[in-house]
Order: sequence, then structure tokens, then C-alpha cells
Amino acid sequence: MELTWLEDFLALAETLNFSKAAATRAVTQPAFSRRIRALEDWVGTALFHRTTHQVSLTPAGEHFHTEAGDLVRGLQQLRRETVEAGRRHVSRFSFAATHALSFTFFPGWIRNEDTGFATESVTLSSGTMEACEQMMLHGDVQFLLCHDHPASQSRLARPGFASVVVGDDVLIPLSAPLPSGLPKWPLENQAKARYLAYSDRSALGRIVTDWIIRRGSAPHLVQVFTSDLATTLMSMACDGDGLVWLPKMLAGDQIDRGRLVVAGSDRCFIPVDIRLYRSTSRLSPMAETVWSKLKGVEADRSDAKHHHP
Repeated sequence: MELTWLEDFLALAETLNFSKAAATRAVTQPAFSRRIRALEDWVGTALFHRTTHQVSLTPAGEHFHTEAGDLVRGLQQLRRETVEAGRRHVSRFSFAATHALSFTFFPGWIRNEDTGFATESVTLSSGTMEACEQMMLHGDVQFLLCHDHPASQSRLARPGFASVVVGDDVLIPLSAPLPSGLPKWPLENQAKARYLAYSDRSALGRIVTDWIIRRGSAPHLVQVFTSDLATTLMSMACDGDGLVWLPKMLAGDQIDRGRLVVAGSDRCFIPVDIRLYRSTSRLSPMAETVWSKLKGVEADRSDAKHHHP
């Protein structure tokens, strides 16, 4: 049995579509199908029902699924720690962080003494939320840092993963100003505003899309551009191409310089958490110590908010 087969199984269990799963695993569909068959032969029973139009887990597949994810993450963790031990770097920490946070929040946070991380022991991979989730699901990194909102949960908000809030931010609708100082693309009027959107691969995209749907603001927006990157959307907004919801942490300098102005009332602001995820599989002793410290900081922050609204 090969680890690749387990990773293939998880991809297919996630998508229930051979073509999509094969694309995710960067192999041809025939090769992917052969590897799924090989896994089923090794297990000794069918793991998927296959019909012309539908794929679903068998009861055996459902049972296998409950353990396969933890097994893959555990094996990846074991392999990573063994390599690190061989290099005498048993205290290294591997992170995935979404694009915006990788160069706004992460650098200052990782240097903060309250976190307990040593910067010389940290490796960081940056990507979309979807890419970061895949890294975590495959056990390629120990931690994932992302924006989070209760109404737009990550795929990691499920058994097998734990999380802690390490900061907060707010998404603000912003537009380039007119000579008068008013927003070129105001959000709260009857005219349709040009809207610069995040893709659904982005954590910010999931959050903003959910907010628009729940608030019923969609009829007054005309989506004119889509990108994974907040920095790309911010640049276009500064050039007057439309309005975009941006993290205050990212856009603060452009607001201070007058290149962007608020395009809606504070009713259109979206408070967000900055959340750190990890697998519930046992991490290195140093990582577990740091995690306990972060949980304590989160509890202190929660108590402070409760006593000082």
C-alpha cells in the first residue's frame, strides 16, 4: 500500500468526482482510477459506488474515511519530524498563510514574544485559502493562518483539526475618491457600483460573498473583475476601477494617503478573526508548548473583551 493511494482516496472522497479529483492530484483520470482500484484491492473491498453520473462512498468507504485523513496527516508528520531529527532541527515550525496575511499580519506576529516561535525555525508557504487547506489536509504543514468569519467556515472546521484566534481585522468597502473626496463607487445608493471580487478560492472571497448574499446587497453591484489576490484588487481600486472589501490591516496606508476612501457606512464593515488551525494529531513537544501558550493568550483576549465591551 502506498501513501499516494490514501491521498488519492481523500481527494476523491472530497470531490466525489473522478475528473476533479484526478486534476487535484495532477494525474490523468485513467491513472487515478487505477490507483483507486489498487487501494480497493489492498483493502479487500469496494470503497466507492460508481455509476454513470454519480460517485459515492460505500459503507466500507465511509468507515475508511473516518481514519484515513488522520493516518495521512500522521504519516506526513512522522516523515517531516524524522527528516528534521536527522538534520537536528526538531523544533522547526511549518506554516501556510493566505496571501494577504503572509505579508501583513504574519511577520509581526511571528516575531512577537507572546507566540513563542523562533523565526529562524519557521518556514512559510503562501497561497489561496483553497491551496492552504489542501496543504493542511495533506499534512504538508503544521499550521494554517487565515481570515475567518463564523458564517464562512473553513473546510478545516471539522473533527481532526483545532483552531485558535490570534488576532482580528475588519473588511472595509473601499473605492478611489472623486475630486470632491466622495467615493467614486459608493455602495449604498440606487446606482449599480462596479465591484472588484475575490475568487471563491480566497478566504476573503468566501466571507464577502456570504455577507453580500445575507445582506441582500448583490442587486446594486456589477462584478467587473475577479482575482485571488487582495493586493491586485487594491491596486485596481486605487486606479478607480471599482470598489472592493479590503482588510484594514492591508489597506490602511492607502486610506491614510487618500488613495482609497470608505465606500459605505459602518453597517457594511465585516469584522473578521485571524485564526490559526492545526491538526489534532500530536505535534512536536515544542509545537505543543507553543500551542498551549496561544490558547492561553486567546482565553485572556476573550476575557478582556467580555469585561470591556
